[in-house]
Amino acid sequence: MLASIFCFAMRAPTDGRKRPVSDETLRQLYDLLRWAPTSANCNPMRIVFLRTKEGKARLRPALAPGDVDKVMSAPVTAIVAYDLNFYEKLPLLFPHNAGMRDHFAHSPELVETTAKRNSSLQGAYLILAARALGLDCGPMSGFDNAKVDDPKPVNWLSTGCWRTSWQPSYNCSGHRSRSPDGSDARTQTTR
Repeated sequence: MLASIFCFAMRAPTDGRKRPVSDETLRQLYDLLRWAPTSANCNPMRIVFLRTKEGKARLRPALAPGDVDKVMSAPVTAIVAYDLNFYEKLPLLFPHNAGMRDHFAHSPELVETTAKRNSSLQGAYLILAARALGLDCGPMSGFDNAKVDDPKPVNWLSTGCWRTSWQPSYNCSGHRSRSPDGSDARTQTTR
């Protein structure tokens, strides 16, 4: 299981062998990652899953040129965002400390920092959960956040309090490879 999560899953869906990702698989994905730890159980990550051609076409103007084909051909692309009002849920998520909500409510800088850090952590959990379910996926940060965050033309994020972080795309190819040539250059980056 660990090898399929860390070593053999493709980092991004690039091959042509793609199968649809079902609603049930997306529910399983969320069920796996939702219990993973965040500081003060804040859980600031919000996800928008895109599967339709129309949805991905709306995202296209915000994508970096090198990511367009990957996103357009992937069965699912997830927009990973963070909610700047995450602290409103703390009385439910962190009930043993009644003052935690107010601690964040009076510190916008702390809210932003906490939301960014913990949504990135949750995004990593999202990738691990996806790989555990047999999905190939990898993060892509090659997009214009301001275009995706702007509620006027696209309205992805439903409220003005969500901000994008990055996006993974998912592929159900069943193919597992460390890299196109089978090597692992990452071993040269650690000592």
